[in-house]
Amino acid sequence: MGEQGQHRQPRWYARSPEELGRELDVVLAEGLSEDEAVRRRAVHGRNELPEAPPPSPWTILGAQFTSLIVWVLIGAAIVSGLLGEWVDTGAILAIVLLNGLLGFVQEYRAEQSLAALKTLAVTYARVIRGGSRRALSSTELVPGDIIDVEAGDHIPADARLIHAAALRTQEAALTGESTPVEKSGAVFPDTDLSLADRRNMVFLGTTVTGGKGRALVIATGRGTELGRIATLMASVPIEPTPLQRRLEQFGHVLLLLSLGIVVVVFVLGLWRGEPVFDMFLTAVSLAVAAIPEGLPAIVTTTLALGVMRMVKRHALIRRLPAVETLGAAAVICTDKTGTLTKNEMTVTRLAVDGRVYEVTGEGYAPDGQIIGGDPQQEGLRQLLLSALLCNDASLKEGEGSWQVVGDPTEGALLVAGAKAELRKEALERAHPVIGEIPFDSERKMMTVVRRSEGTIGAYVKGAPDVLLGRCQDYLSVGGEVRPLTDVVRGTILSINRQFAQQALRVVALAQRRLDQVPSIYESETIERQLIFLGLAAMKDPLRPEAKVAVDLCRSAGIATVMITGDHKETALAIAREAGFPGGPTQALSGLELDTLTDGELSARVREISVYARVSAEHKLRIVRAWRAQGAVVAMTGDGVNDAPAVREADIGIAMGLTGTDVTKDASDMVVTDDNFASIAAAVEEGRSIYDNIRKAVHYLLSCNLSEVLVMLGSTLLGWPLPLLPIHILWINLVTDGFPALALAVDPKDPDVMKRPPRDPQARLLDRERFLAVCLQGTVMALATLAVFGISLSLWHDAVPFARTMTFTTLVLVQLLHAFSCRHERYSLFQIGVMTNRALVGAVLLSALLQGGILLSAWGQEIFKVVPLRADEWWLMVGLSVLPFVVMEFWKAWRRMQRPVVGVR
Repeated sequence: MGEQGQHRQPRWYARSPEELGRELDVVLAEGLSEDEAVRRRAVHGRNELPEAPPPSPWTILGAQFTSLIVWVLIGAAIVSGLLGEWVDTGAILAIVLLNGLLGFVQEYRAEQSLAALKTLAVTYARVIRGGSRRALSSTELVPGDIIDVEAGDHIPADARLIHAAALRTQEAALTGESTPVEKSGAVFPDTDLSLADRRNMVFLGTTVTGGKGRALVIATGRGTELGRIATLMASVPIEPTPLQRRLEQFGHVLLLLSLGIVVVVFVLGLWRGEPVFDMFLTAVSLAVAAIPEGLPAIVTTTLALGVMRMVKRHALIRRLPAVETLGAAAVICTDKTGTLTKNEMTVTRLAVDGRVYEVTGEGYAPDGQIIGGDPQQEGLRQLLLSALLCNDASLKEGEGSWQVVGDPTEGALLVAGAKAELRKEALERAHPVIGEIPFDSERKMMTVVRRSEGTIGAYVKGAPDVLLGRCQDYLSVGGEVRPLTDVVRGTILSINRQFAQQALRVVALAQRRLDQVPSIYESETIERQLIFLGLAAMKDPLRPEAKVAVDLCRSAGIATVMITGDHKETALAIAREAGFPGGPTQALSGLELDTLTDGELSARVREISVYARVSAEHKLRIVRAWRAQGAVVAMTGDGVNDAPAVREADIGIAMGLTGTDVTKDASDMVVTDDNFASIAAAVEEGRSIYDNIRKAVHYLLSCNLSEVLVMLGSTLLGWPLPLLPIHILWINLVTDGFPALALAVDPKDPDVMKRPPRDPQARLLDRERFLAVCLQGTVMALATLAVFGISLSLWHDAVPFARTMTFTTLVLVQLLHAFSCRHERYSLFQIGVMTNRALVGAVLLSALLQGGILLSAWGQEIFKVVPLRADEWWLMVGLSVLPFVVMEFWKAWRRMQRPVVGVR
C-alpha cells in the first residue's frame, strides 16, 4: 500500500446517528447546551483552518539576498573598501541593492494582487442549541453540534447526516466530482469508502445545491477533511526551482574560479619580486573581472520583464524564479472539472420518439439551437416544457456571463429550454405549483404538480431505466399519445446506452394529467401511468481552447495528465475529446491506485494519462511519482483538494476565477482567466525567458573571460596593469549591463514549442555554448591585448594612455559582441539587426556613456583616463570589429557542418 493508506479516518458513515450521538454525548433532538459548547471549544479550538500568515515585506526583501553569488559580490565590495576603493565598493553595493529591490517589488505586488482576490465574508450556520435553533458564526461550531442545511448553504463543518430530504451537495472543490452528490441519512457498510462515496456525510468547503437536511457535526477546523489537506500542505516544503539551483551551482564555480585566479596571480607576482600591495591590487582586479557583478540584476530583470509579458497573457506569477521553471516542465498534471472543462453542464442531445436531435452551444449562455427538429413540434416542445416545469434551478445573467443558481443538471435543462425560446419564469406564471415530490436517491426521480388552464398536470424527471418502468404511453413527435410497446422501450433503452457510452449524463422526462389535486403527494399514486416524453443527454463540455493547448504541449514534448474525482468512463471520454492518449490501459482509478506501492506507481507513471476518483493524497503521490522519475512537474488545480499537490509540484498553477484561496496560496502562478491555453502560453514564455537568460549569461561570461585573460595575459607578459578595478566594474555593471538587459527581451524563436523540454539537470551552459564562450572570450582578449601592447610600444612611458586605449577597446569589442550572442548559429544578418531595437539602443547608449567618460573632466578624474585623438580611434575600432567578423565566420562553418532550415 502507498502513502494514502497511512491516513485512517473514523468510519463515521458506518454508524447510525444514534450511535454517534451517544459517542459524542449529545441528545440529537436538543443539541448541546451553551456551557457544553464553550467547554468543547476550549478543547477543540475555533472552527477555523490553520492559515500561515502572509510573508512580511521585510521577509520578502530579505529573501532577495540569500543567493551565494550576491554574497560573493558583497565580499568583493568589502575587499574593495579595505583597499580604499570606495567608488568600487559603492558601485557593487548599489547593484546588489538594485537587484534586491527589483525582486522585492515583483513578489510584493504578486502577494498584494492575490490578497485582493480573497473574499472576507463571514459565514453563518443554523445550529440547534438547548432545543432551539439559532444562527451562529460558523467559527463557533464544535463537534456534537446539530446543524440544519438547505439549498445555497455552505457546509460549515464535517457532519454526519441525521436525515435528508432530496439533499444534494456540490463537492467539486473537495473531490473533483463535477456533478452534485445525492445525500441520505442511511448507514453505509463498514468498509473503506472514498470521500466521494460517503453519501451520508457533508464536508466543510462544499455547498448545498438542493434539498435540505439535518446533520451532526463530527469534526471542525483542523480535524475536517479540508483541515487534513491544509496539514498536508504544511508538510510539503518549498523547494528551489531549477534556475535557482543552476545559479547557486554557478555561484560556487565562480567563487572557486575567482579564488584560484587570485591565488595563482598573487603567488606568481611575488615569485617575480613584485611589491605585495601591487600584487594584491592586481589579484583583486582579477577577482572583480571574474565575477559578473551584473548577473543577479540581469536575471532578476529578465524574469520581471517576463512576468509583465505573462500578465498580459493572463498568468500572474507569485514567485519570481518560478517563471523559468515552466520552460523545463516535462509534465502538466491537470484537474478536469473547471480546468479542461467549463464546469457548466450542457445538454448536447435530445431524444424524442426514437429520433435524436443535436443541441448546439456550450455552457450556461442560452446561445444555440436544436438541429434536426422544430422546437414547435409538439413532442419536442412538451419534452422541453416538462424539463423547465420540473425544475428548482434558476438561470441568471451576471456581469458578462450567465450563472445557474441550483443544481447544474437542472440548470442545463433551463438553458436547453431557453435555446427553444422557452423561459421558466413565464411558464411558472402560467403553470403555478400546487405541490411536489422531492427527488431522492431510492426513487431516482422528482415530480412537480402544477395547475394549467383548468387542468392539473404532473411533470416528472428521473433516471431513464427507472422512469421508463412507470410509463405506459409515449408522446410522438407530432404530439400523438401512443402505447409504449416493448419495441419502443427497446429503442429508448438503446439510445440511452449510446448516450451513456459517450459519457453523457442522461435524464428522462415524462408527464401525466391528473383528475384532481392530490390529497397526499405519494409516489405510488402520482408517479405511475406516465406518458414518456424523451431523453435529455448532457455533459460538462471541454473548453474549446483546451484541445489546442494539449496539442501544443504534445508538440513541445510535454506529457499532459488528467487527474479528476469523476468516474473513469467520464474521464476517458473527456480525455479522448481533448486528445489525450486515453485508452483503458492508460487510466487508473483511485482504488486501483491504492493497490500500488510508491515504487510500482513510479515505474508505471509514464504510461498513465488519466486518473479517476482520486483523493488529495492520490494527487500528491502522482506528483511525487513523476518527480521521482526526474521530471519537472506542473500541477494545475482550482479546488482545495488540489492544494497539497500544487505545493509539491515544481510549478503549482491555480485558477484565478474558480480557484479557492487555499490553492492560490499554495501556487507559484495563478491563471487569471481559468484558461488552460494560458498555461501553454506561460510555458512558451517560460522557455523564451530561459533562452534569453542563457543569452545574457553567455554574453556576460564571455565578456568577463576576456577581462580575466587581458589581466592574466598582461601579468604573464610582465606588462603593467592594463585595467584598473574601476574600469572593470564600469564595464561589468554599465557597459555590459545595458546590452545584457536588451538580450532579455530578444524575440522568441518561432520553434520554441517544437522542441522537447530541457533536462532540468543540464548545465546553464552546455558544451557547445561553453566552447563558444571560451573562443569568444579569447578572441576579444587577444584584440584588446594587441591594442595595449601597440600603445605601450608606440608611446613609451604612457601607461595612462595605454590603459585608456585598452579600456575603450574592450568596451567597443564587447558592445559588438552582444550582437553575436543573439543566436548560437545564425548570422546577425540572417536574424536582422533591427529585430531587437532595444539592443541597438542599448549599444548606442553604452557607447555614448563611454564617450562621456573620455570627454568629460569628471570622467577623466574618476576613471583615470586621458582624452584621445580622432586618429587613435582607428586602431581601436579596427581591432574591435575583428572578433565579430571571426564569430560570423565560425557560425557559417557550424551551419555548413549541420545545416538548419529557417531563421528565427
